Amino acid sequence: MPRWLGGLLLVVLALGLGGCGGEPSQAGDEPAAEAATPIAAVELQPRDLSRELMVSARVEPRAWVRLAARTDGVVEAVHVEEGDRVEQGETLVELDVAEERAELARAEAHVEEARLEYARSAELRDEGIASRASYERARAALRSAESERSLWQARVDYGTLAASRDGVITERMVEPGEAVAARDTLLELVDTTTLVLRPGVSELDVRDLVVGQDVPIQLDAFPDADYVAKIRRIFPAASPDSQQVTVEIALPAEAADNGVRPGNLGRIRMTVDERPDVLAVPAAAIGEDGDQRYVYVVVDEQLERRTVETGVTRGPWTEITDGLEEGEIVLATNPIDMREGQRVRIVGWRG
Repeated sequence: MPRWLGGLLLVVLALGLGGCGGEPSQAGDEPAAEAATPIAAVELQPRDLSRELMVSARVEPRAWVRLAARTDGVVEAVHVEEGDRVEQGETLVELDVAEERAELARAEAHVEEARLEYARSAELRDEGIASRASYERARAALRSAESERSLWQARVDYGTLAASRDGVITERMVEPGEAVAARDTLLELVDTTTLVLRPGVSELDVRDLVVGQDVPIQLDAFPDADYVAKIRRIFPAASPDSQQVTVEIALPAEAADNGVRPGNLGRIRMTVDERPDVLAVPAAAIGEDGDQRYVYVVVDEQLERRTVETGVTRGPWTEITDGLEEGEIVLATNPIDMREGQRVRIVGWRG
């Protein structure tokens, strides 16, 4: 190898060794800063975690009366038809009671006769002519005659069927000339002033309902009208077959005036287990460590672990009863891969 080439190699080697033995650079003295982890977060605000129960039922009249004949007889006149509105005490059906009227007239004659005999006996007793026994017999005969008259008056009255309350005739089951027996149903009458729905509710949900509670209802026949009804009563026992408790819900008075009728289908929303204005976080944001539950709160772009107490879970949200305050920023995703003090940056918001 030529001498001049060997010298060149020595110079190159010396320069390389000098570079390796120099002082370290400033960048090598400081560790690289930790990169902030991108996260999704949620700001704690009051939420309504009340649970809504959706059921449906048909509209019914609160009172449905079957009007029956009170005596045997032949129908003489029927004064109403289906759809007629009637008032309490109005005569609806009349039976032929000609025989009973004749007996009533005879009974009234007997009363008049007995009254005259009683008056004559009282006058004679006052004069000391008639005995007390004859006076008592005359008084008893008058009472007997009056009782007989009352009996026949009642039988005549039984020939008339009157409305027991205000309402609408929904069914007519008899025509003039028909023979009917006592207790045969002749008409059906419904009270449309108070319309109700009677849905069945699970025995687990009915415990959260109270009489007087407002209940929003929408009727399929009136999609543009929303009614606020009230729970009128809650039946005392569950059905042994369905294990559901009947809840009677009364529609407002204007429903009938607006054309709502028995048979219309209603959709009912009832609030059970009311929990308005509670703090909640996404259920996925809650971690478990033994018996404890925790979340991560974002403080100065770092995670701070916070032990919390939880309540109910509604959908994706879980109630926080202790450990957090309104306005705090919480990690909204699974915290299992996170740690205390970890630097983060918020790139998305939930809720």
